[in-house]
Amino acid sequence: MSRADLDKQPRDVASMFDGVAERYDVTNTILSGGMDHLWRRTARSLLAPRPGEQILDLAAGTAVSTVELGKSGAWCVAADFSLGMLRAGSGRDVPKVAGDATKLPFADESFDAATISFGLRNVQDTAAGLREMARVVRPGGRLAVVEFSTPVFPPFRAVYMNYLMKALPKIATSVSSNPDAYVYLAESIREWHDQAALTRIIESSGWERCAVTNLTGGIAAIHMARKSA
Repeated sequence: MSRADLDKQPRDVASMFDGVAERYDVTNTILSGGMDHLWRRTARSLLAPRPGEQILDLAAGTAVSTVELGKSGAWCVAADFSLGMLRAGSGRDVPKVAGDATKLPFADESFDAATISFGLRNVQDTAAGLREMARVVRPGGRLAVVEFSTPVFPPFRAVYMNYLMKALPKIATSVSSNPDAYVYLAESIREWHDQAALTRIIESSGWERCAVTNLTGGIAAIHMARKSA
């Protein structure tokens, strides 16, 4: 098993996710207290995909989020650079494509919207990944970034950070096939941008009118934006 470093070399990160793929979904549900299901539904509601639209679900992993998006009637494709994750989701009947977020294997302006859930912080170059999503989305198209963030209530923030760095790896030891990977994931969350900082990065990377919806007090947040028409 492997653990990626915070420099986020793509090969190392992909290898790490290959190693946790088999139990990834159940581990996430346990660690989030089941909130992952609600967060996915909220993201679909805000993105509001419509029948006939084409939606890119980037860093889709086992395609759980892609299936959720597809409930709208839109055509949704799961893309991820971890072949292990895509294989673990082979039973989910959605199109799947292997691809690096900074070099997407899609033509310009191919999609009506793009979404990435809990994957942007694992992209080595955040701005490059956002620019690539802008490239493959049509003018006026939508973006939804669902990512861990910074709790807005200071006392809750302190409790959460303590859980993140101490309890999360211990819980992962009992449910994950690679607990060390969750040490990296906890560290990557701690080092990640807060809501305002990520908004600035999104708006400087080909998107505009970024709005933030906090989830569970800011443990996670959904950043919605549009590509200029």
